[in-house]
Amino acid sequence: MSRRVAGVLAAAAVLAAGCAPRADVADLERYVAEVRARPGGRIEPLPEVRPYETFAYRPEGLRDPFEPTVSRREPPAQVQASAGGGLQPDFNRPRELLEQYPLDALRMVGTLEQGGRTWALVRAPDGTLHRVTVGNHLGQNFGEIVEVSEERVQVREIVPDGLGGWQERMAALSLLTE
Repeated sequence: MSRRVAGVLAAAAVLAAGCAPRADVADLERYVAEVRARPGGRIEPLPEVRPYETFAYRPEGLRDPFEPTVSRREPPAQVQASAGGGLQPDFNRPRELLEQYPLDALRMVGTLEQGGRTWALVRAPDGTLHRVTVGNHLGQNFGEIVEVSEERVQVREIVPDGLGGWQERMAALSLLTE
C-alpha cells in the first residue's frame, strides 16, 4: 500500500467516525431539556436616569483668573529703585569668549601661578582650554570672576530678579577631580 492510499483511508475513517450517531448523548439532551423547563429569572428594571444639571458660570464680582494678582501698573518701591539706577550689567562692554557658554558647561581643570598672579584653567564644552583670572567674565549671566584659588573660581553673576530689576548671585567653578 502506498502512502497516498493509506492517507486517504485514514481520512475516510476519521470522517466516518465523526458522522456516526452516538448513544451517549441522551444524558446531554435530558440536561438541556431540564434547563429549558426551568422558570426564567426576573430581570431588574433599569435605574432611573437623572437629567444632567448644567452649571452656568457667572463671574460677576469675582477676580478674573487670567489677570495677575500683582498689579503691573505700579511696581513695588524696591522694583522702582532697582529699575531706576540700581544694579545693572554693563551691556556696552565687549563680551569675552567664555560668556557664550552656560556656567555649568564650563569646567575648572587646574591653576597656574605667574608673576604673583593665580590663573585658573577652564575647559569649554568644545574642548578648548582657557586661562582666566580675577576680572575676566564667563557664563551667560554676566558673570565676573572675583576670586581664583587652587580649589575654585568664585564668580559674581548679575541675574534678573523677576520684577524688572537685577540682583547679584554668587556661583563657583570647583576644580574637576577625576
